[in-house]
Amino acid sequence: MTYSLDFRQKVLSIKEQEGLTGAETAVRFGIGVASITRWTKQVEPQRTRTKPTTKLDMEALKQDVDNYPDAYQYERAARLGVCQRAIGNALKRLKVTYKKTLSHPKADENARRIFQDKIKAYQTAKQPIVYLDDSGFAHELRRTHGYAPIGQRCFGKHDGHHQRSNNCHGRVTGKHTTDRDVIHRHD
Repeated sequence: MTYSLDFRQKVLSIKEQEGLTGAETAVRFGIGVASITRWTKQVEPQRTRTKPTTKLDMEALKQDVDNYPDAYQYERAARLGVCQRAIGNALKRLKVTYKKTLSHPKADENARRIFQDKIKAYQTAKQPIVYLDDSGFAHELRRTHGYAPIGQRCFGKHDGHHQRSNNCHGRVTGKHTTDRDVIHRHD
C-alpha cells in the first residue's frame, strides 16, 4: 500500500518537531522503519518501476510477439521460461495489447475472387452446384484474437486446419435438380 504524500509529510514533520528517532516514529504511527528512512530521502511516492526485468528478455518477447501474434500468454510463458503473469506485465510495458485478428493466415483475396467467378459461371450455365460442408470436432481452430503493439494491426498465423473430420454434409442446388441433402460418414 502506498501512503499519501500528506501523510508522509505529516509523519516527517512530527519526527522533526519532536526530535524522534526513526524507530520511535515508526512505533508511534504504526509503520515500518524502512519506510521512514526511505521518506527522508524522497518524500514523493515513486510512480514508475526502476528495477529492470531480471528473468524475462524483453527483446525475446518482442520477437515472440512478431513470430506468434495469436499465441496465448501461457504458450509464450512456456517458450520463454517464465510465468504467465510475467508475460502479461511485460506486454503492458511493451504497450502490446490483445486485439482481434483481421484475417486468416491462408486467406487469399485473389483465390477467393477466382472461386466467386467460377460459381457465377456455373450459375449462368444453369449447372448444379454441390456444396459440401465438412463438419466435426477439431482440436485446433483459428484463433480470433492476438497481440500487437498499440496502433498496429494483428494478423494471425496459427494454422486452423484439423487432421480429421467425422462427417460430411452436402447439398446439390440448381434449377433442374431438386434440393437434396447428402450425408456421408467417413473417418
